[in-house]
Amino acid sequence: MTRESHNANLVFSKPSALPWERKVYRNKHGRGLRQATFGIRLPRYRTKSGAFDGMVVAQLKRLNAAWPELLRDVQCAVEDVPASAPVSWESRRVALSQSFPANHGIPARIVLYRKPIEQRARDRIDMQFIIRDEIVARLADLTGKHPEDIDPDWGF
Repeated sequence: MTRESHNANLVFSKPSALPWERKVYRNKHGRGLRQATFGIRLPRYRTKSGAFDGMVVAQLKRLNAAWPELLRDVQCAVEDVPASAPVSWESRRVALSQSFPANHGIPARIVLYRKPIEQRARDRIDMQFIIRDEIVARLADLTGKHPEDIDPDWGF
């Protein structure tokens, strides 16, 4: 058998797929999951902070549709907790949000604190109302308007 005829009889297999294109995500020795447990569109995929951010964005879109000039120069941020808690002898309540006026070229900012809002809310609907009320109250602080002028449903 010559070398040419030997090579002609070989069957070339398909090149193996890249690891991230395979159906099996982990090893086959029982040490891990073989495929995704749930899809990315299922509710379990979203984290608490991701859901909270989605609620903030929804309220900002709603307010921007009604008052685009109010939100044009305002940045909004979400932090987990306020920078420091009040000392035991202070009678100040826990801050749910805070506003910072424009200063030296830095635009005005509104900061919402996720953990205090989540602790205060009874359910998701209540959390949406608290987020709405805090954003409207901080916008009112920054612009000098009454919160009812910005959103007639404020406080309900």
